[in-house]
Amino acid sequence: MLNRIFGLETEYGLLVNQDQPDHSPTWFAHKIRDHLFHVQRRGVLDLHHRGHDEPPGNGGFLTNAGRMYLDMGHLEWASPECESLSDVVAADRAGDQLLQDTIQDLGLADTVSLIKNNVDHETDATFGSHENYLVSRRFPFTRRGLGPFVTFLVTRQIFTGAGRVGTAGPQDAWIQRDRLIVPRGANYRYAQQPVLPFQLSQRADYIVNDFFEWVQQNRAIVNTRDEPLADPNQYRRIHLLLGDSNMAEVATALKLGTTGLVLQLIEEGYAPPDLEIHEPVETMQELSQDQDRQWVVRLQSGKSISAIDIQEAFFAAAQAHYRGQDDETDWVLDQWEVVLRDLRGDYTTLVGRVDWASKLWLLDTFREAEHMTWTDPALKSLDLEYHNLHQGKGLYYGLMEEGRVPRLITDKAITLSMDHPPRNTRAFGRGELVRHLLACGPPDAPNDPKPEERFSPPYVINWSIFQLRGHAPFPMPDPFKTYVQEVRAHLQTA
Repeated sequence: MLNRIFGLETEYGLLVNQDQPDHSPTWFAHKIRDHLFHVQRRGVLDLHHRGHDEPPGNGGFLTNAGRMYLDMGHLEWASPECESLSDVVAADRAGDQLLQDTIQDLGLADTVSLIKNNVDHETDATFGSHENYLVSRRFPFTRRGLGPFVTFLVTRQIFTGAGRVGTAGPQDAWIQRDRLIVPRGANYRYAQQPVLPFQLSQRADYIVNDFFEWVQQNRAIVNTRDEPLADPNQYRRIHLLLGDSNMAEVATALKLGTTGLVLQLIEEGYAPPDLEIHEPVETMQELSQDQDRQWVVRLQSGKSISAIDIQEAFFAAAQAHYRGQDDETDWVLDQWEVVLRDLRGDYTTLVGRVDWASKLWLLDTFREAEHMTWTDPALKSLDLEYHNLHQGKGLYYGLMEEGRVPRLITDKAITLSMDHPPRNTRAFGRGELVRHLLACGPPDAPNDPKPEERFSPPYVINWSIFQLRGHAPFPMPDPFKTYVQEVRAHLQTA
């Protein structure tokens, strides 16, 4: 894709397959992390505090330049910076495989299941799949400028949603009503939650604002935190919280690719006009929960239009301006067009490409065979099993084995991404640093440390800068630059 850096952050659910487990999911998460770093030596742990909730040893960067760590008790994988959709899909799958291989290596494959989803059906908790897109600092990051982007994001769930059984309860959060900030529960629209068999998106029920800075409780359609992880004079990082964790490779690539193209439309002034949604948050939930899949949207103009029509307007604009831009853009445009056409017909034609459709088909097939209603708790278990990363148990992998899932990347590419970063972004330079530190072995604790050794770690690694003790910081402000030769030269003097 043209001038775009992509990244994904995935929080995993962890299911202990015991009636009376000896240990909590968080205990197993710590054990998996420690095995990954201390035994498999896939990367180097942080030796510094990254924040009040990230003490030393909480996680670290791997040789592939991505980051594995614990967040609120969940294992989380942040991909390295990727400039192509094939790279980011491979990196996303590499994170899955690294963790599943670690579980196998520990002999825990029958004890715990790693679930790549966003909902805990027992506690109603949610955990995220965050998307990152690099844009120019000139991007119109205002409510008016972001209006088309919100419209696109609200309606894209018709092909990016992972699907779920049931619905979440009212969220304990504060929202803006006119000029007042009020509890969400004070709004009559949320006083009673309908009982739903199935909906498109796992995250829709948990989004409570159109724009907000922080990620906990007040999750927004567009996160407004300004943390570019790059030169702030040149770049901004669009950080999104609303998306579902996708299993299907086509869904992952289409989610990132279409979003990247819509950002380009906005950057260059080509976004389709007059499509602002009247109530974006409520519309997002209504679309997800629409059992008839009519997906009608009310615009600020008072006009009603379908989510498919809205997506087709964005597709037409991207087609007119960006067809022929590069091979990946053409692939996105081709897939976008076909998926929107298929959404107007039988949803089962989307099995293998769209996760909610794949899951719904599996659940409907099972229900009919077993004469079950949607209220049967077994369906929630099957919902989870669709996201199980164990290739011998996960329902998604069963579809893949049956030949129902089109592949974007090969298993060889996934294996390569488990150890190696992309070679055309600054991830390449960071990967060289991690390999150097691993080759040097764990840092020795001096018998009589100097003051600077006592209070500073041997190394500090962040996304856009690192420092080795006794040496000047090494900034990497340009994500499009590999820095590999400069890093190697720097390490020779260390």
